[in-house]
Amino acid sequence: MSNTSSPSPQTMRAWIYNSTNGGIEKNIQLVQDAPVPFLSPLPKDSIVVKVHYSSLNPADYKFPELGLPMRALIPTPASPGMDYAGVVAQTGNAVSAFHVGDEVFGRIAPNRYGTLGEYICTKLDGCALVPEGVSLEDASCIGTAGQTAYQCIAPNVEEGDKVFINGGSGGTGTFGIQIAKALGCHVTTSCSGKNVELCRSLGADEVIDYTKENVSEVLKAKGQIYKLVVDNVGTPLDLYKASDHFLLPEGKFVQIGGEFSVSNITNIMSRQFLPSFLGGGKRNWKYLVTNNSHDDLEQIAKWMKEGKVKAVIDEVFEYEDAPKAFEKLRKGRTRGKIVIKHPK
Repeated sequence: MSNTSSPSPQTMRAWIYNSTNGGIEKNIQLVQDAPVPFLSPLPKDSIVVKVHYSSLNPADYKFPELGLPMRALIPTPASPGMDYAGVVAQTGNAVSAFHVGDEVFGRIAPNRYGTLGEYICTKLDGCALVPEGVSLEDASCIGTAGQTAYQCIAPNVEEGDKVFINGGSGGTGTFGIQIAKALGCHVTTSCSGKNVELCRSLGADEVIDYTKENVSEVLKAKGQIYKLVVDNVGTPLDLYKASDHFLLPEGKFVQIGGEFSVSNITNIMSRQFLPSFLGGGKRNWKYLVTNNSHDDLEQIAKWMKEGKVKAVIDEVFEYEDAPKAFEKLRKGRTRGKIVIKHPK
C-alpha cells in the first residue's frame, strides 16, 4: 500500500466493542472485516500506520466505560487504544517528514479507530520516527504515558529542583522518574514495598513505601522543598491539602491520575474551587489533559536512544489475548506498561 499506486484495503482486522457492560474485556471481539480508519483519497496531512505493537493505558477502558456521555463522542462499534508503534503504510500528499516503510510511534486521541486495529490514521503531532537502536516494542510505550509525564514535568521545573511523584511504578510514573532525572531534578516517589528497587533503579533519589508510611506525613516532615508534585494515583485524599507544608509557595501540584468515582471527582473539585478551610489547598493546582506533540515524542525518543529513559514493560500479550491484557491492566498493579503484539 502506498500513497500513489497500490490500492488501499477496504477492511481490516480489529478488536471491536459494541458495549462495555461488565467491563470492556468481556465485550471486545476480534473481527476480520472492520472498516478502515481512512478515506480514499487520503487527506493530504494524514499518515496511515500498520500497527505492530500497541500499549494500553487505564483510559483505554475508563473512557469507553463512561457510557452514554462517551458514546456521543465515540459511537460504537469502536476499537480501543491510543498508543502504537509500527510502519508507515501510506501518506497524504502534504506529508514530507515520513515515507512508506518508516518505523514510527506515537499516540492518537480516543476515537472509533483505536490502536487495537490493524491500521490507524494519524497526523504529524501524534507521530515520530523510531530512533535507530530503539525497538518498536519499547517505542509503543511512549505515546500516552511518556507524553503525559513529560508535559507534567518539563514545563514546571529547572535543573536542581526537587520533584515528588506520587505513584512511581506504573506506566506514567516510571517515565516520570526518568524524565525528571534527565532534566536534572532530585526525585522522591512513592510505591509499594515490592516496587521500591524498581523505582530506585530508574533513578529515584528517595522512595516512600506507602504500605508502611503515611505519605502525606512523611512529606510534611521534609518542609517546603518541592517545586513540583505529580499525582498519578489520587490517594491519599489529603495529599493536595497537605502539600501546603511541603510544596514551595511558587510550586505546582499536577493531578493526572485517580479513580473515576464520585468521591474522587468531589475531591478534585474541592481542590480547585474550595478555600483551604473547607478542604481546598493554597498551592497552584492543575489537572493535566495530555496533548499530542511531535516535539515531545522526539525528545523522549532521543533520551531513549541515549539510554537516559527506558520503557518498563510488565508483560507483552499476543494480539489474540487482548482481553487478558485488559483484565491485568484493570487490577492496577502493573509495573510499567502492558504491551500487545500485533500479527505482522
